[in-house]
Amino acid sequence: MASVTFVTHDGEKQEVPFVEGQNLMQVATDNGVSGIDGDCGGDAACGTCHVIVEQQWAAAAGSRTVAEEQMLEMNPDCQATSRLSCQIALNAEHDGLIVNLPEFQF
Repeated sequence: MASVTFVTHDGEKQEVPFVEGQNLMQVATDNGVSGIDGDCGGDAACGTCHVIVEQQWAAAAGSRTVAEEQMLEMNPDCQATSRLSCQIALNAEHDGLIVNLPEFQF
């Protein structure tokens, strides 16, 4: 089964399985990943599912949407590979994806 790994700001790793077609936020919340709140339910209307995609996975994670860019630009922890996990639709090419979680969600 395909999986993704979430890494907390202090280095704790949690590998979780996913089903193709889910978004990364759904996978995190369904598996109790601490640090992913998803307050807006996946509408890119908040920043509580912010992740920082490992550089080697940046191309596979895709580009930010306009709404996503607007939410992330308000986040003081925004980095070049930051994404809202609700905007990353997972497929087979994401098997092994590694994302880092910021210390705080805004």
